[in-house]
Amino acid sequence: MAIAEESPPAQPAPPPRPQPRNPADLFWSFTWLALQGFGGVLAVVQRELVEKKRWMTNEEFVEDWAVAQIMPGPNVVNLSIMIGDRYFGLRGAFAALAGMLTFPLILVLALAAIYAQFSTHPAVAGALRGMGAVAAGLIAGVGIKLFVSIRNHPLGRPACLAFAAATMLAMAVLRWPLFWILPVLGGTACLLTWRKLAP
Repeated sequence: MAIAEESPPAQPAPPPRPQPRNPADLFWSFTWLALQGFGGVLAVVQRELVEKKRWMTNEEFVEDWAVAQIMPGPNVVNLSIMIGDRYFGLRGAFAALAGMLTFPLILVLALAAIYAQFSTHPAVAGALRGMGAVAAGLIAGVGIKLFVSIRNHPLGRPACLAFAAATMLAMAVLRWPLFWILPVLGGTACLLTWRKLAP
């Protein structure tokens, strides 16, 4: 009498990734994100979308942010449109865009009116200079966190470090405009990565 072989137990399916429930969820999420983005919005975007909401991984964030940077317009607005379109098509893109712009626009107009009255006050000028240092620190901190995501990059970590150093040199020392850095260094990195990925 043949004994039936026991099949191995089925692996449990991974839990579904969190995602926005509807366009209204996109609107309020990007509204909250935009209202936090004083000085350095990159840090806020990465924390909200990757660490808190988990709508994307660090690797996906780096890739989408790179695409958002080479498109015309503000990077975070481009990213919001891409994410909204990914989940709900055109209405999702419009909901995310409206969330990024509506309340911040009202707030900026109000602050501009107040700033026009107090811009010459020494305390206001000093506070704004201090915020510049904080914004630089936020961007540097996010850069360090995102650096981990290149460990599996096709070019390898040494080449990625070389491109990062060349970009900082071009911006900070040579003062190249972003218009040239993106096609020259970014285009070279894309071409080398494509050649590595090609069969």
